[in-house]
Amino acid sequence: MNIVQSIENAREEKVGSHGIGANVLKTALTRAESALEWIRARHADRMLPLLRLPETHADLEAIRDTARQLADRATDIVILGTGGSSLGGQTLAQLAGFGVPGVGAFRPPPQLHFIDNLDPDSFETLLARLPHATTRFVAISKSGGTAETLMQTIAALSALREAGLQTRIPDIFLGISEPSRSGKTNGLRDLLGKFRVPMLDHDTGVGGRYSALTNVGLLPAAMLGLDIAAVRDGAAIALAPILAKKPATQVPAAVGAALSIGLCESKWKAITVLMAYCDRLQRFTHWYVQLWAESLGKHSKGTTPVAALGPVDQHSQLQLFISGPRDKLFTVITTDGAGSGPSMDGDLAKLAGEPGFAGKSIGDLVAAEGRATAETLAKNGCPVRTIHISRLDEAALGELMMHFMLETIIAAHLLGVDPFDQPAVEEGKVLAKKYLMS
Repeated sequence: MNIVQSIENAREEKVGSHGIGANVLKTALTRAESALEWIRARHADRMLPLLRLPETHADLEAIRDTARQLADRATDIVILGTGGSSLGGQTLAQLAGFGVPGVGAFRPPPQLHFIDNLDPDSFETLLARLPHATTRFVAISKSGGTAETLMQTIAALSALREAGLQTRIPDIFLGISEPSRSGKTNGLRDLLGKFRVPMLDHDTGVGGRYSALTNVGLLPAAMLGLDIAAVRDGAAIALAPILAKKPATQVPAAVGAALSIGLCESKWKAITVLMAYCDRLQRFTHWYVQLWAESLGKHSKGTTPVAALGPVDQHSQLQLFISGPRDKLFTVITTDGAGSGPSMDGDLAKLAGEPGFAGKSIGDLVAAEGRATAETLAKNGCPVRTIHISRLDEAALGELMMHFMLETIIAAHLLGVDPFDQPAVEEGKVLAKKYLMS
């Protein structure tokens, strides 16, 4: 197994009164057993397609072919979509260098642009600066009615027409949305259909924030040459102990859910901080925030997820984490980076007043800081879960993402909420369109 989770420093016996008590954890894990039974039943009856994705490879070649066609002679590829239609793809793409601070711009073409937020100045600048003839657009909306994505798509189509490229729109554009259904409108399909734009089907049974393992997330990954089969194989590792009928105590996702909800219910740890010590996991932390918040925040229940990145957030949030309100559970994610990166010249280290740096690498410092942060939090009575990844690759990221999808589903069961709907979000969408039209 590539990923190792430990909750030892979140236990009351280790961190004191703010940790989870043995009886609370045991009770939560016992309650989680019915969630594991439900997951196994949904895998067996195929009523939750997400659970069948890890074992499915039949669709991967078509995804690879589409990715090659889009990337062929393209300088830029623009992904239009918000929330779950974007964050899963960003998370996987970052493994290949997309969006990595300081170095993402050095990736060879095509350059990916995930336009997941709607900002008039940003989008106008993008459309003005893109080389339209060598740019490709992928518009993603499960329902086909997402206002932000529709406006972005309309604006991009208009820009292509103004550039004299209307006849090439079917080659430049691709859409991903649910299949058309009688009695239900799908604005994205209707719009792109008028321009004969090819469409891929968004799996109707997989919601946006759970769609990273579908074409929504795997298509951008394939564009960058990632091994998308390995992503799904990694996801299968996270699911395996559940399908093997292991007890909740031996299912990492169940342990994580029991810890989070047990601490929330018994010690009112209403904030869940996920801090990753790796630039290539920065988008992952934001993907997690949406997954956890939108799935669990219902009926006055749930915990508030916070994304953090190490070591940088040691210099912005750690003071609050350690000495602020004791309302948080921490998850610190580290990778095997020791020994990697530039090595420190001994003479220059002495000149800087740090002779102990001699021969050490930047990876050594990051590894030390990740360990130190987790231990410092625990020593100050803050409950900490650690997740260590021995090698961050496609399989590991697939396993990590599936772990948190399963953890979220199990946590929802413990809270008694539906992890797959988002009524408050839908209400806001309806009201925004009403104000737009007024």
